[in-house]
Amino acid sequence: MASQSKFVSLSGSEKALPIGARFVGPVAPAEQIELMLLLRPRSKPPAPRTGARKHMSREDYASQYGADPADVDQVAKFLRQAGLAVVSSSAAKRTVVVSGPASKLLTVIHAELGTYEHSGRRFRGRKGAVNLPKELGDLVVGVFGFDNRPAAKPHLRLATRKAGLSAFTPLQLGQLYGFPTDATGKGQCIALVELGGGYTQADLDAYFQALGLSTPKVVSVSVQGGSNAPTGQTDGPDGEVMLDIEVAGALAPDAKVAVYFAPNTDAGFLDAILTAIHDGANQPSVVSISWGGAEANWTDQSLQAFDQAFVAAGAMGVSVCCAAGDDGATDGVADGRFHVDFPASSPHVLACGGTRLVVSNGAPSETAWNDLAAGGGATGGGVSDKFGLPPWQADANVPASANPDHRKGRGVPDVAGDADPATGYSVRVDGQDMVIGGTSAVAPLWAALLARCNEKLGGSVGFVNAELYAKGESAFRDVVSGSNGPAAYQARAGWDACTGLGTPIGTRIVQEISPS
Repeated sequence: MASQSKFVSLSGSEKALPIGARFVGPVAPAEQIELMLLLRPRSKPPAPRTGARKHMSREDYASQYGADPADVDQVAKFLRQAGLAVVSSSAAKRTVVVSGPASKLLTVIHAELGTYEHSGRRFRGRKGAVNLPKELGDLVVGVFGFDNRPAAKPHLRLATRKAGLSAFTPLQLGQLYGFPTDATGKGQCIALVELGGGYTQADLDAYFQALGLSTPKVVSVSVQGGSNAPTGQTDGPDGEVMLDIEVAGALAPDAKVAVYFAPNTDAGFLDAILTAIHDGANQPSVVSISWGGAEANWTDQSLQAFDQAFVAAGAMGVSVCCAAGDDGATDGVADGRFHVDFPASSPHVLACGGTRLVVSNGAPSETAWNDLAAGGGATGGGVSDKFGLPPWQADANVPASANPDHRKGRGVPDVAGDADPATGYSVRVDGQDMVIGGTSAVAPLWAALLARCNEKLGGSVGFVNAELYAKGESAFRDVVSGSNGPAAYQARAGWDACTGLGTPIGTRIVQEISPS
């Protein structure tokens, strides 16, 4: 192994093992490892502009803000000369994917690896920082793939029936939320990021036929070997995949739905997002992400790499909708602190929280979804520990964090929609008709609404947060009761840290958003 003095530590790459992880043994020298290296951009991309409707083409963005091809060639050449296999490279995505046996790979890129067990799962784990050869230190800004534990979980909850509450079809929710009837998503593509599971055409055909709709065009895209592979587990990835397709497809029936399947690792998750936003073949105008994890569980390099991807999406006119999580203000972390979910906490996505929706005599009413006292879920939300307060939230009265440090940060969520499984979505999964809730359903619901906006406005709304905060109070049904935990995050008039600005009045959303 080369001298450590010839290596430099990769900023932000420090990683900790999950509490309680048990060391099983070293990684086998012959174990094949595939890494994705993220390269520096040619120049720093600008932040998305409020109300911008003229967006860069994917080609222009790649030429100005992608990786320099000379950097890509230099990194690839160095890795090949070290005896590693370069699997793929992309200047647009700024990535080089490399593989090799652990024994050889770890002589080129240093990391402390081991085989561990945690919560009944065995995985390859990394702790500490990644160290790069000095030849790559100025070129590479992220290394992903050493750790192959699941990076995120699907934000869905299966219903347990309660007296007086009932499920809705997506079409019924579209009516209740005032989706514009003179737009169907025609000419648009909605991207769904999925980290496992799959769908069957027979299920889709049966579901949409029951709704009186034609089955939308659904295409699957493989990322890092991921594929449409149903597991038969309705409460796992299959439920997530089918929920996303059926909600997006029913509410934007003339849009194409592109499903990007990737391994559930940090490398797979990031690559799926990059592939979707840079996809010149399917050209998604909206990306829906229903997977995530507590912000505290991500490395700084991951937080920054994902956020940079979302900045790129906005520049190219691609809207990104992310589920805010289903475990209330702690996001399921038992450390006595409050946490928000990532990637919903990125300031460059539309974070989607959840409500309980009840209709009485045709009139809807909503409260913040919170069933934690009964052992159920609750909408995520709160104040970011990692991202500062964005300018467009400056007048939203985002409270200080409920944590002891009372940090001022990005408030989550931005918007909301029905998520309580007790008032959830009628869907079909693995041949079964069932009801599913969770903020997982809210992300594709909003993605479908934005796809309709794009069609209606004859352009791409792209990064829409700033406009919604500046103009959108009249375009929302304010949710003023309920909470997801601490008093600071109680639902109230205006924005709050459990339902954001509220739930949509679709036709007014279209009116409030500037035309192209």
